[in-house]
Amino acid sequence: MKPARHYLQFSDLTRDEYLHLFERSRILKRRHYDGELYRPLVGKVMSMVFEKNSTRTRASFEAGMAQMGGHAMFLDSKSSQLGRGEPIEDTARVLSRMSDIIMIRTFEQALVERLAAFSRAPVINGLTNEYHPCQVLADLFTWVEQRGPISGRTVAWIGDGNNVARTWLQAAKLLGFKFRIASPKGYELTVLDAQDYGPDVYEVCDNPLDAARGADIVTTDVYTSMGFEAEAEARHRAFAGYGVTAAVMAAAKPDAMFMHCLPAHRGEEVDAEVIDGPNSVVWDEAENRMHVQKALVEFLLLGRVADKK
Repeated sequence: MKPARHYLQFSDLTRDEYLHLFERSRILKRRHYDGELYRPLVGKVMSMVFEKNSTRTRASFEAGMAQMGGHAMFLDSKSSQLGRGEPIEDTARVLSRMSDIIMIRTFEQALVERLAAFSRAPVINGLTNEYHPCQVLADLFTWVEQRGPISGRTVAWIGDGNNVARTWLQAAKLLGFKFRIASPKGYELTVLDAQDYGPDVYEVCDNPLDAARGADIVTTDVYTSMGFEAEAEARHRAFAGYGVTAAVMAAAKPDAMFMHCLPAHRGEEVDAEVIDGPNSVVWDEAENRMHVQKALVEFLLLGRVADKK
């Protein structure tokens, strides 16, 4: 049996494979809007393992599998043995015999790695505390479909050095753009992989205005990610002054895109006039989760589909 190909962090694929995924996402999105049926996954089953709550991840994977003729099975810790201490290795052995692909949204990256190590089927990281590759894949496609190649551009991250920020950094190195970040003290980005991120790829800035200056994309996330709720009060104090305001956007290029992985808290990490303004593409990002994940599942199960329609 050929070993399964997994998608556990952004660096798991090559630049050429991402260019393929962007093109396939464009084609699949066009077919969806044209009402064309494309069902290459009839009879295929995705097991979706949720230990963290979700709106966009669940909806986008379920809708995407249905559109491609497959079926998505929802499993959470309340309604399965996951909540009763079954080892993830045993879960992997069972689910990969009953499904063709597994998506997991959980806390520790190490748990996803263990699941993949014992799975016959491809495993997709739907989010961990450390990485969120499907989100950044959607964000990048949103740029590519509207503006073209991302190489040579600048992305500014304002706020917590979290899983999404860490994934943006991997993407910057792989796809050839610059990643700037401004975070309050104590919440800086920690690099977890062994890659070398030089100054042409990665720049740490003292404040949001410096990070946003001349940027093509300005992006952020909530102050308190899932799993860190006990820190909410301290985080709100620490992140004062690290919201994406109209002044921050004005420091970026006039046509800079504003991105946010959602859900958003207006008046905290982003002002309403920014997220609801003309530079915001947050709803495109949210929709594009579905299209890029369809392309990703197609790639992991079927390889490179050569259809150019």
